[in-house]
Parts: sequence; C-alpha cells; structure tokens
Amino acid sequence: MGTPAFAVPILCALHDTQEVVGVFTQPDRPAGRGRQVALSPIKQAALAHRLPVFQPKTLRSAKVQEELRSLRPDLIVVAAYGLILPQAVLDGPPKGCLNVHASLLPKYRGASPIAFAILAGENQTGVSIMLMDAGLDTGPILSQLAIPVEADDTAGSLEGKLSALAAELLAETLPSWLNGALTPQPQDDQAASLTRLLSKADGLIDWTQPSAEIVRRIRAFNPWPGAYTFWHSQPLKLLRAATMTKAHEPGHVFGHAGAVLVGAGEGSVEVVQVQPAGKRAMSAAEFVRGHADFIGSGLGR
Repeated sequence: MGTPAFAVPILCALHDTQEVVGVFTQPDRPAGRGRQVALSPIKQAALAHRLPVFQPKTLRSAKVQEELRSLRPDLIVVAAYGLILPQAVLDGPPKGCLNVHASLLPKYRGASPIAFAILAGENQTGVSIMLMDAGLDTGPILSQLAIPVEADDTAGSLEGKLSALAAELLAETLPSWLNGALTPQPQDDQAASLTRLLSKADGLIDWTQPSAEIVRRIRAFNPWPGAYTFWHSQPLKLLRAATMTKAHEPGHVFGHAGAVLVGAGEGSVEVVQVQPAGKRAMSAAEFVRGHADFIGSGLGR
C-alpha cells in the first residue's frame, strides 16, 4: 500500500523477493497545469510489473475489506499510502501490517517527516520499519537505518536517498520478521514529535526570520510546496540558497562580490536559483541579467 515516488523502490524490492498479491494506491487524480488525470508513481510501477492494482477511496468500506481479505495476504507493507488503515485491516494479515516511515522514530511521526527534519536542522535522519497499531506511527519498531543530512540536501534529494535506503532495509528485515526471529521494540513516546501535512501557504518566506532558518525552509519545501516570495506582486520561487553574514534590511535585494543577496532578520540569504511565475528555473545571475531592477528592490508583500 503506497502512493508517491518514495514507495516505488519499496514495491520493487518486495516484487524481487516476495509474492505480491495486490497493490493498493490512492485513486487517480487530476495533476499539473492541464489538470490531466495522472497515475500515481506506485500504480505506474505496479502496472509495469503486471501486478493487480486496487484504488479504493477508503479502507473503511466492508466491500473493500472483503476484497482485501480475498487476497489472503500474509503481510501488508505500507509506505506513504495516505489512507488510514482501520483496525479490521490491521488485524487481518497473520504477520501484521508493517509501515516504512522516513524518519528515525519516534522523531517526526506523521505526514511530512523529511521536510520537518530539514526544518529542524537535523544532521542525520533515516528510515524506520514498524509494526502498525491504531496510532499514528506509534507502533513498535523492527529496524532502523540512519544517514547524514547533507548541507545542500533538499526534501526531494533526501527523499530519493531515504527511499533507496528503505528498500534495502525492508529486504534485510522481512526474512527475520517472517520467520519469527525479530522482536518489535516499543517506541519512547516521551521523545516523540509529530509533523503535519504541508500547504502552499507554508512556502511563503518571511524575510524577518534569520537567514539560516530561511535557507532551511527553501531546502525543506523543495519540491513541495515550494518556497516563494513576491516581487512586483508576482510570485518568485526560491529553489537554492545559502546563508551569508552580511546584513541588510529584511527583504532588500543587493549585490555583493558578484552574488545576489537578500537581507534577513539576521544576516542575509544568497539567492542561487529561482523560478519566476510561468517560467523555467534559472540561476539568480541569469534572472538579474534579464531584470536589472531586481537589485535594489524589495521582496515580500
């Protein structure tokens, strides 16, 4: 059970080592500018492997639960599925339901663990495989692996690393779990933190914040929901940036030693790559060559 690209290597690892009797993913939805109906990455991978695909709107339906029972799964693996598994589903498979989560639980439970790890300035994160219970990422842990968070990691780049790590960890963990050699370890609820779904509004930059915090937000919100500001009342996405010590009024754009800087509440932000509304991504230098009045202007509402 999964939906986004994060889950694809996990499905592929299962397909290579186990018999996959069914793949559950969210219903097809319109996406992109043209609002064309798009298949989830997991559905595309499942079809490529000729695996049966199921796309219920909810797992609470008795009909859907009966359909799931008819597959007689020994185990359900969940990776960023996006639907709640009711107790009737959790209790179904003899070997339970395992969740592959992109954090070192109990830290960063919930919907956006990768972005929140970057926002918090963590120098490492990882993946956890846990036995699911009725709570939100609260079940006991079977295995974990950690990796460093690099200074230039975005949520997108870190997701790619973690999905590959998760597939590797699952392939190592499953044999021991299936033969009864693993004992799940309870989480320390006192050390837990909870994340939430991100919205487009989260991406709006507040230039009165310290530059280090602004840069973390730019990394954490790339690719979704995207960090942005306003210039001449038009949104301007900020894709890559770095912290600088040189100070200026928050939101004021200025040049220094060939770099494009924006004043922050503490220090300044070097803007490295931007994407104007309706245009392609480009370097800050290229943007300035086409918009000389950018230097000396103000950003924000």
